[in-house]
Order: sequence, then structure tokens, then C-alpha cells
Amino acid sequence: VQLQAFGGGFVETGGSLRLSCAASGIIFRRNILGWYRQAPGKSRELVARMTSGGSPTYGGSVQGRFTISRDVAKTTLYLQMNNLDPEDTAIYYCHASVNDNVSGYWGQGTLVTVSS
Repeated sequence: VQLQAFGGGFVETGGSLRLSCAASGIIFRRNILGWYRQAPGKSRELVARMTSGGSPTYGGSVQGRFTISRDVAKTTLYLQMNNLDPEDTAIYYCHASVNDNVSGYWGQGTLVTVSS
């Protein structure tokens, strides 16, 4: 199984980025897919996740600014991030699991830095 996250970078406050996570080795449409992030000195937190049926949920701080989506044909998960804030600075990880009772798989992370 491989989850390759990319698309991070440096952006100014109010800017946008789109993260991508290319998945292989899993039955993409049968997995719960998610984006998590970890800021320096903080624990990893949920950003957004999507059920196998395609229903999204978001962490409170990104609601209305971030959008999670997937392309089943390309087995790729996306995170569109708009109106970025310095508080969004973190390493972003993609995750896949068949259900909430297993640990699942993690991508390697991609760094997002938002300048003030």
C-alpha cells in the first residue's frame, strides 16, 4: 500500500493550495479517506475525512474553507484549501482505512507553510 501526498508549499495568508494523495494497493472506493495535520508542538488532528460512500466531514477550524474530494478513477484524494491562515501551518498527512476499528495506512506527509 502506498499513499503519496504532495502539493504542499509556502503561501501567504488568504491564499490557496490543493493537496493531492495518490493511492495504490487499496480498494480506493471502499476506504474511509482522510486528511490529518500536525503542527509543531501539537498532536495530530483531523482536517477532513470522507466515507466510502463519499460523505465528507470536517474539523471545526477548517469548515467552510477546505474541501475534501476524491477521484475514484485516478485513486486520488484531494484537499482544496482556501483562505489559508498561519494557524493552518502543519504537515498534512493522508490516511486510508477500511473502517474506524483498524489503524489503516498513512502517507508520508506534505508541509504547508502559511506566512502572516
